[in-house]
Amino acid sequence: MPSTPFHRDSHASTVHLPPGEWASVLDALCARFPAIDRTQWLDRMARGRVLDGTGQVITPQTRYQAGLRIHYYREVPHETPIPFTETVLHVDEHLLVADKPHFLPVTPAGEFVEETLLRRLVRRLGNPHLVPLHRIDRATAGLMLFSTDPASRAAYQALFRERRIAKRYEALAPALPGLAFPRVHRSRLVTGEPFFRMCEVAGAPNSETRIEVIGQDDACWRYALYPVTGRKHQLRVHMAALGAPILHDTLYPRLAEAAPDDSSRPLQLLAQALAFDDPLSGVPRRFESRLSL
Repeated sequence: MPSTPFHRDSHASTVHLPPGEWASVLDALCARFPAIDRTQWLDRMARGRVLDGTGQVITPQTRYQAGLRIHYYREVPHETPIPFTETVLHVDEHLLVADKPHFLPVTPAGEFVEETLLRRLVRRLGNPHLVPLHRIDRATAGLMLFSTDPASRAAYQALFRERRIAKRYEALAPALPGLAFPRVHRSRLVTGEPFFRMCEVAGAPNSETRIEVIGQDDACWRYALYPVTGRKHQLRVHMAALGAPILHDTLYPRLAEAAPDDSSRPLQLLAQALAFDDPLSGVPRRFESRLSL
């Protein structure tokens, strides 16, 4: 049993114990999370993966207290390995830039915890303070920026919040000979059905993408996409709305039946370039993916 406080990193989940009559924290956690077996909580406690608000290790004997803050680490038994490897393109005292492969999630969610870009990079660099500065879909490949230092994190987060960073994506999608390019597509995006899809509705636009054609074959064109806003699934919805859904998209315009990942048919969308003036030095910076569609 760990006898010293375990250092809690920023990726631990937090819960405050609700009012109740449980004898121990273990009993309260089992009641709060019925999908997690009691033996899993015992195993996590034995490895120092359940802590109180001061970083002290919770044991099976720790007495229950209403409102007690508990930090724990999500784990998925028998997690399916993702057979694609990320590439670190740049790392310094403030930033890490990585190329994310298709199918790899950025952060833990659902059935993926350790098989995520964040957890892989934390293990590789030994830096528990890594935090993603933005998001791209699990299905999308390409550039991801991470903050490596909590002290400078807010300055880099502001780049995205204040739209002071230029983002360029590439996509393969059906030809649109009837439309003029370059063009700007604006629409109002809201949560659709099921909840993980987005849809366009009438109303004031809250999303904007500039679209260029940079290559043409008979049936498939290569597009450069420049999102001005960063709504969930924005590029996928906008291309589908124009009549050119991105190749191998399983969400738009129609939801495909649930199926295992097909590595021979990745979504043909790549986060290709990011450019900005560094908020600390003022020096222009540009990063480009080494991946291609």
